[in-house]
Amino acid sequence: MTPRTLVVRANGLEHRVIEWGDADAKRTVVLLHGFMDAPGTFGDVVPALVRVGFRVLAPHQRGFGQAPRVPEGAYYHFPDYVFDLAEVIDACVKDATFSLVGHSMGGTVATLFAGAFPERIEKLVLLEGTGPLDNPAGVAPIRMRKWIEDVRALRKKEQKPLRSREDALARLSQNHGSVPVEVLRRRVDDLVGEGPNGELAWLFDPLHRTLSPSPFFVASYKEFAKRVSCPVLVVDGGPAGYQPPDEAERLACFAHVQRQSLTAAGHMMHWTEPDAVARLLVEFL
Repeated sequence: MTPRTLVVRANGLEHRVIEWGDADAKRTVVLLHGFMDAPGTFGDVVPALVRVGFRVLAPHQRGFGQAPRVPEGAYYHFPDYVFDLAEVIDACVKDATFSLVGHSMGGTVATLFAGAFPERIEKLVLLEGTGPLDNPAGVAPIRMRKWIEDVRALRKKEQKPLRSREDALARLSQNHGSVPVEVLRRRVDDLVGEGPNGELAWLFDPLHRTLSPSPFFVASYKEFAKRVSCPVLVVDGGPAGYQPPDEAERLACFAHVQRQSLTAAGHMMHWTEPDAVARLLVEFL
């Protein structure tokens, strides 16, 4: 299934959105990738959605994949991603409602959007995407200082290019030890490409290696969740995945929520068990 790429001006930046299926389909589902990921890695999940009549959109989120990088002196914060999504939706979906699926970081962005604009969302799916660990208020000044130190150090550090795609595969294997190497090999082309000087490089802004100055506060997340009025499906990847210890309290804030578990999938479930993820999405959506 050959995707198309839409180029959209959103939130002052030029964004790229992958589109599959009939552009005039009556139903749209938007897929949001996670941290250090890219939208193309949803490719094995998409065909099942298209077969049942969905138009599928998957934006490159700022700082990842083929998305724009922020200018010098700017940074990446959750509100930026929500604003980007709002304008991508206005451009690509207009005023129609749609379903929203978010994996990991994308799940947090999806929840924030769905809480801010509950009337736009038909159904919400969170794939191990109920947010990072909570932070006490006292950590804020510590993170602020660490962020400044990290960014200053990054500016002085020489960015080393990848030697080859096999080098990239070896590094992916180190970071995703539970994911079969044949699965990782298929993901390399989504995550690696041409760097700013024509070198082989990871397709993410190195700023993502620094600690954000904005702590994640579960109390705020819960307020967004309380405003989500649509049905919500939460899927976890089992013991090898990631579920915050207070996840049940977070989920209790959604008005209509159900859970499913892919017990052997791990965190990168759309990589490891795309058919199972697709089946759950089709059944729910």
